[in-house]
Amino acid sequence: MLTIALPKGRLAEESIELFISRKWISQKPFENSKELTYEDSERNIKILFVRSQDVPIYVQEFAADVGVVGLDVLLEGNYDLLSPIDLKIGICRLSLAGLQNFQLTNYRRKIKVATKYPKLAKEYFFSKGMSCEIIKLYGSIELAPLCGLSDCIVDLVETGETLRANGLKEIEVILHSSARLVCNRSSFYQKREEITDLIYSLQTSF
Repeated sequence: MLTIALPKGRLAEESIELFISRKWISQKPFENSKELTYEDSERNIKILFVRSQDVPIYVQEFAADVGVVGLDVLLEGNYDLLSPIDLKIGICRLSLAGLQNFQLTNYRRKIKVATKYPKLAKEYFFSKGMSCEIIKLYGSIELAPLCGLSDCIVDLVETGETLRANGLKEIEVILHSSARLVCNRSSFYQKREEITDLIYSLQTSF
C-alpha cells in the first residue's frame, strides 16, 4: 500500500481532484469529516491528512511514502526528501506586506517582522543588507502591524484580499510557490514501480 500525506484544507482538495483525474484515487474521500486517514482499497492507497508544515516530516520519517507540500514549506525547512515534480497547484506567493504608509527605506538599522517563515524572512532582509527582528506567529499575521507588534509582515498571498481587507498593501514578492510532490528516499527504492508510475501519471498534463 502506498501512503500519501496531504495538507489539510484547500490544497488537499486540489490534490485529491488531481489524483482522481489521474485515477490514483477511485472516489472523493469523505466530506465534512474529522477523520484523519482514508483508505482506497481499490487503488491500494492510504491518505493521511495533516497540517501543511507537517507533511515533509511525515514523509521524511517514513510515516508516509510521498506527500504534497508547498515550495514555501520545503524551503523554510531542511528536509532530506526527493522532490521530483511541480504539481502546478496551490499557487501562491510569499510576500512582504505592511501598512499603507510603510516604506522599507525608512528602516536603515533593524526592522521588526511578523511571519510564519523566519528562515525565508531573514534571508530576504539579509540579502538587502538589513538586520531584522523576527516575531514568529502561527496565525492572523495581518494583525501584527495593525496593533504595533511588528513593522511589517512576510506571509503567503493568493489574491491579496485579506491584506486589503485589513488595510495592508503587498510591497514585494519574495518567492513564488506551488505544490510539489515529495518522496521518502527509502520508499522511492522500496516502492520504485508504484512511485515512478505516480510521478509519470501526474506529469502527463504538464
